[in-house]
Amino acid sequence: MSPLDGARLLPWTSPDGKPCYLLASDGTGYVSRLADEMEAEQMSSAAELIEEACRILAGRTWTPGELHLLAVELNDHLTKVHRVSESRGARLRLLDDDPDADGGDDSDGPRPVAGVPDCADGFSPQHRPAPTSRALP
Repeated sequence: MSPLDGARLLPWTSPDGKPCYLLASDGTGYVSRLADEMEAEQMSSAAELIEEACRILAGRTWTPGELHLLAVELNDHLTKVHRVSESRGARLRLLDDDPDADGGDDSDGPRPVAGVPDCADGFSPQHRPAPTSRALP
């Protein structure tokens, strides 16, 4: 068994970019609460950026610089959200492996994530500009 088995992946990295973990935690300590707050802020910030991206893309008046900035910001937020999902998924697997866990039935399937816009009123795959064909040199 590895010392990192059961460790929580934290939503920040070390100064040199390495992952940070919290060992042997029941989830109620100061660092756990701080990580929970930071994860919630990262998820909220990502949802706000999705809304902004929908507005920008729906306007269809973007410049290459605006698209580049949007891509950079989306990449940054996606990286953070991916880290949160890895951390939460690992903790859920630990609960699944725990014979003393609640054992609730999740047969209802996935539930929608509250607060995440889907661009229904803005940019969607049906509204994408048609690709232009160019002859390659």
